[in-house]
Amino acid sequence: MNRATKIIAVAACAAVVAAVPAFAACSSGTYVTSIEATDGGFLINYSDGTTKELSSSGNCVSSVEKTGETAEGEIYTVFYSDGTSLDITVPSGENGVSVNDIYNEYVNQTGDDITFADFVAKYLTLGEDGVAASINYCLQSSMKLYCEFITPQYSAMGWPLGVNTSVYTGAAIIYDMDKSQDGYTYIVTNYHVVYNTNAIESENGGSKIANKIVGYLYGSEDTPQSAGTDNKGYTQYSYGDYAIPLEYVGGSINYDVAVLRASTEDILAVNEYACEVELADEYYVGETAIAIGNPEDAGLSVTRGVISTVNEQISLKIDNVARIYRSMRIDTPLYSGNSGGGLFNAEGKLIGITNSGNSEDQNINYAVPLEIVTGVANNIIYFYNDGNSDTSGLNTPKFGLSVSSSNSKYIYDETVGYGEIYESVTVNSVVSESIAEKCGVETGDVILAISVNGVEKTIERAYDIEDLLFTLRPGDTVAFTVERGGENVTTESATLEAGNFELVG
Repeated sequence: MNRATKIIAVAACAAVVAAVPAFAACSSGTYVTSIEATDGGFLINYSDGTTKELSSSGNCVSSVEKTGETAEGEIYTVFYSDGTSLDITVPSGENGVSVNDIYNEYVNQTGDDITFADFVAKYLTLGEDGVAASINYCLQSSMKLYCEFITPQYSAMGWPLGVNTSVYTGAAIIYDMDKSQDGYTYIVTNYHVVYNTNAIESENGGSKIANKIVGYLYGSEDTPQSAGTDNKGYTQYSYGDYAIPLEYVGGSINYDVAVLRASTEDILAVNEYACEVELADEYYVGETAIAIGNPEDAGLSVTRGVISTVNEQISLKIDNVARIYRSMRIDTPLYSGNSGGGLFNAEGKLIGITNSGNSEDQNINYAVPLEIVTGVANNIIYFYNDGNSDTSGLNTPKFGLSVSSSNSKYIYDETVGYGEIYESVTVNSVVSESIAEKCGVETGDVILAISVNGVEKTIERAYDIEDLLFTLRPGDTVAFTVERGGENVTTESATLEAGNFELVG
């Protein structure tokens, strides 16, 4: 298994929303009485009994302090996380400053026509209590795994000791749960958690995939205990009453993603509150990154950091072959046993699964990005259930074109408080009789978007094309929007056939 170096935790900054309700409401009309942290942002309570839910993002209020008094009233200074501040005078006789006061003074001083709802969403972020609630919610979707392999055994000095059962551990997420009668729950982890290059295939069920996989839900955990030997003399293990038997569905060594499944009935019998993860719509540099895993086989636990970069190419060996993986770099502490566990944002929504750490540098760890996790997992589940045994695993078509990137630049969006990198994706070559040629794509075209069944997907970076391939299925119709000769051109469409798809390792 890939082992991550133990590193020093770096705490992420967050505004304490709980400080805001401590300041009293203003004088007349409908006003804000309090703001409460929720799983996804805030619940604003008004004096007339109404409420409003808001999500959180961007810059934040870090504190509000009384800094002086004048004849007109008390002076409060609002300190923001970007280092700026704002002085607000509250009329004498009032008990304090409300969020309405902050908003009104902001509008008066800046002239911004921002709405109150947008102001709160932009300048107030989820407090520590809300983050803690989000973390606890994520635990309902988290599992720890044990995987058995038949492997050669060695002494501490490296002397061969024969062949026996080896047990490895990792973590996983509940990805998709079908609660209908006889329904299955699909579970996602890293491929390297369920694969062992040292496994003896002839003794290990015919492959290097674990011959036995069991999972535990958070709060209902146990550890394997030796329970004698089988008829070949291999050690057998007992996993206790909480163990949930898992079945291998499929995986991809090239993307380090594997899918397992279990009877939903078996999972809910252990904990009726177990549920599938919620997926984030997006993620960005600097965002909170919370890892839930099984470090050092000590049980499911939580570590926290931030996203350092959303796209980094790393070299990783799973079967003694070095491969390049597109990864998200995080400073969240990871340890051996974290592999396959969920990586969540402050709202408790999945942004990736953790898979490796840097053994030489502290605070450098990695996760499989969300779009790869979902794209690969959904693809594997689809082809597992398509009734064709030849298509089990990750199956994608090839467009038949090569591209290169240029004009890469970071563009900040002040409306949301973060930015993204954009690049031009230019076609270098088109393969004869390929999907791209049938559509009419030409060398030199700059790909702006690809439409699937009439739904357009903007291509902002070259890897967006690869991510799109995961989502395609036989029968889908694709077309390209390109820039050609200074004009935007939409190509002809082409329908994908089963023969266009091939198994991807």
